Amino acid sequence: MDLLRSLPIGLYLEQPITWLHKIDPRVKLGWLIGFLLTPIAATPLWRLLIVGTLIFLTLTSRIPWRVWRRQMGLILLFSLLMFVVTMLAPDGINVEHQPRTPVQELALTTLAPPETDSPPAAALAEEAAPALPQPTPYQYVIFQRGVINITRRSLELAVRVATLTFTLIYSSNLYLLTTAPEEITAGLDSLMRPLRRFNVPVTEIILTLTLALRFIPLVLEEVQNLVRSVQTRAINWKKLGLRGSTKVWLMVAERLLLNLLLRAEQIASAMQVRGFTAPNQHRVKWYQFRLRALDWLSLLGLGAFLGARSIWGGL
Repeated sequence: MDLLRSLPIGLYLEQPITWLHKIDPRVKLGWLIGFLLTPIAATPLWRLLIVGTLIFLTLTSRIPWRVWRRQMGLILLFSLLMFVVTMLAPDGINVEHQPRTPVQELALTTLAPPETDSPPAAALAEEAAPALPQPTPYQYVIFQRGVINITRRSLELAVRVATLTFTLIYSSNLYLLTTAPEEITAGLDSLMRPLRRFNVPVTEIILTLTLALRFIPLVLEEVQNLVRSVQTRAINWKKLGLRGSTKVWLMVAERLLLNLLLRAEQIASAMQVRGFTAPNQHRVKWYQFRLRALDWLSLLGLGAFLGARSIWGGL
């Protein structure tokens, strides 16, 4: 079991270098924010268009099949599962509300209608009136057979949940896949530079984010090593029972926490040995960004994307 290869979500792809790798990280961050914010209060057609745009970017960037098959395949499967479950679930609109108290609570008696043998005139009028056809082909219930009842509201909710889930997870994953952690932090440092006038510790925040992004593979590596150590001991889980298995996994979790704290201490010691004590004494050198033709073209595309959202995306 190799978690670094079987679960590559959130990891940076170093090779091959696609055209998405060459775009400025600040521009890609703008596109990511656009993908995350424009589905809010948008129409189902716009949400489906965002999903199609993400798939189109993945295919045109020529990311290797072995990479996006494990990532986009799992996310698509999960989104389809959410779509089916939400579509088949009750939409909550056709639930009838019945008051717990009578309508005429203060009335002492009610007058019963007189009993007559002849049917009322209203019933005769309803029987005599022909059934009028519906003026429009609109139907609230799309499909109904047995316990399966699909309405327009449930279908809209299913599209909303599935597309939002896919957009939220895959857009962030695609950004992390094509942008190095150092470039992400450098782009954020460039965008947050005006906050230094208000005495905001921008360098400390960016350095903490860099260490956090670099620490994710270490966590996966520690989990992988502990799982392999448990597998090599050939533990008979049936004989241990629920209580014994819980004790074993608690010991594994405790060991994982100790190993992560040890790794963090080693990183802190390495930084102190290299003389990093404060940003004023140790200058952090980031990348020097310069917008190129591809970046300006991406910015124009982002402007067109936001303009299309305001025109065809709904409220």
